[in-house]
Amino acid sequence: MNEKIKGIILAGGTGSRLYPLTNVTNKHLLPVYNKPMVFYPLETLKSLGIKDICIVSGGEHIADFIRLLGSGSEFELKLTYKVQDGPKGIAHALLQAEEFVKKGEKAAVILGDNIFEKVETQPNIFSDDNAYIYLKEVEDPERFGVPKLSDEENVVEILEKPKNPPSKFAVTGLYIYPNDVFDFIKTLKPSQRGELEITDVNNWYIKQGRLKAVFLDGFWSDAGTFESLLKAAIFISGNIKKSIK
Repeated sequence: MNEKIKGIILAGGTGSRLYPLTNVTNKHLLPVYNKPMVFYPLETLKSLGIKDICIVSGGEHIADFIRLLGSGSEFELKLTYKVQDGPKGIAHALLQAEEFVKKGEKAAVILGDNIFEKVETQPNIFSDDNAYIYLKEVEDPERFGVPKLSDEENVVEILEKPKNPPSKFAVTGLYIYPNDVFDFIKTLKPSQRGELEITDVNNWYIKQGRLKAVFLDGFWSDAGTFESLLKAAIFISGNIKKSIK
């Protein structure tokens, strides 16, 4: 167990792209093949040696997460729950976990609809003063935050859902932040969408020279659309069939 880093799963939002499936339940409680969606980010954080995890969701659904996951003891985890009042953006959801992450600790933040085959860490990633983002080459980068890269594969800027993506990489929903991320979020103003944007957080770390990129191997997908939900389920199904053989 890594005691210098806490895990945070952001599982709020309305899930509007998955209506009518999300009319009466939270998106992150929907099944991805044989497990509720939220199980996958829990397993990703656990694979990184993180066992103290906070789940952030809307007040109308938080009791459902508690009923499903309880204290976390069944998963050999310690779970805390925080409520986000309304869909006000990823950065706003992260801010709700401020008291959960103590001074001197870092936060591994994962979006609740992100499914990773494997995540590798870098030396000092949990102890230095840098922020880290995980990048994956995709066919449709315009759906995501997209990094503009220098020749050395350093990130010089991140553009949110650009019509003309500057690279083929997507910023996945896994971030490692130092504790000062919360102080910066408090200075943010809502975007045109009325949300506090995580891209603004990442660009702030870029300007400070404190953002590092990790390039992912293996499968990655969000599960926030019908197409990507199906894609994730097919991948999980295939992995299970391989293990049975």
